[in-house]
Amino acid sequence: MNNWQPGAGMGHLVAPFDVLDFFCCAGGASLGFACLPAYFHILGGIDIDSIALQSYQKNFNTPVLQKDITSVQAEELKTHFGITDRPLVLIGCAPCQGFSTHRKRYHDIGEDQRNTLIGSFAEIAVELNPAYVVMENVPEILRGKYVSHYEEARAIFELHGYRVFQRIYNAAGMGVPQSRQRAIIVATRSLSYQLPEEWLSPNEYATVRQAISQLPPVAPGALPAAGDDPLHVCSRHKESTLAVIRQVPHDGGFRPKGVGPQCLDRVKGFSDVYGRLSWDKPSVTITRYARNPASGRFSHPEQDRGLTVREVARLQSFPDGFAWCGNPGKCFHQIGEAVPPLLSLAIASSIAEDIKFSINAGI
Repeated sequence: MNNWQPGAGMGHLVAPFDVLDFFCCAGGASLGFACLPAYFHILGGIDIDSIALQSYQKNFNTPVLQKDITSVQAEELKTHFGITDRPLVLIGCAPCQGFSTHRKRYHDIGEDQRNTLIGSFAEIAVELNPAYVVMENVPEILRGKYVSHYEEARAIFELHGYRVFQRIYNAAGMGVPQSRQRAIIVATRSLSYQLPEEWLSPNEYATVRQAISQLPPVAPGALPAAGDDPLHVCSRHKESTLAVIRQVPHDGGFRPKGVGPQCLDRVKGFSDVYGRLSWDKPSVTITRYARNPASGRFSHPEQDRGLTVREVARLQSFPDGFAWCGNPGKCFHQIGEAVPPLLSLAIASSIAEDIKFSINAGI
């Protein structure tokens, strides 16, 4: 994955399985499968974000489709992406904001319409008759108020003969230098498939230091010089923001009480705001708001600034060769919404092992 170069074509038709990625964003989930070209051939991605699709197409050199899944028909997909009777893997990582506990303050205004997308995805998935279906989401989809949407999807899959597996992982256990709890759901008719185990223990997790310490210092708002990494750029912060960050202790420090907006001391739940990452731990969960130190623990461990596009991409386990389209704000959004490629690679590897077993067993 570290040697990734975009646009070379993702696998070949000699690979036994095709892969189609719904809610693909820039392609974090697809990248995990693309790293196993002996098993997986990437057909393309579907999303409603035009800029993210530009990134996807630039990286994977495949067709893309900008369309809402609720208006997509199976026959349209078969024609657009050239789906045949070859074995198929479908990825469907529906937007997670509707399920997140971060949305709890809005529960009184009704259900987020995005919550229904997992059911819509399951319905169109079974029409395409895939061998495997992979879904990633926040842990809340497996418990609490929104579990009914997972149960709806599971019922659809089981009605069509699929076995459904689910588990909550910390992406750090799969090599991602970030503490990121995520639910993984796999549906398959295979009788031998099993979800993988996390292969790293907490004392083995990749760290912020390992991910970003090699990058040169940058100043907030500074443009890269000729020959510099064009994505190693930080937002131009307000002076009031910089004044707060300067007072936060290095290497994992919290905002001191009484520093910054007074409202932060009156309201619980903002302890990480303006906080610094710790060098020798995984980062906190990277979100689309990671460009803003006022949105969480998104300040550099020792430099007085927020994070750069390159830093958040590395913390999500994207290789430097992965191409990003759009302005820095659009890049932060795409990276924060992505499935960490190393987490996807772990799931892709478990499916590849099952395919290998089935081939060897003559199933």
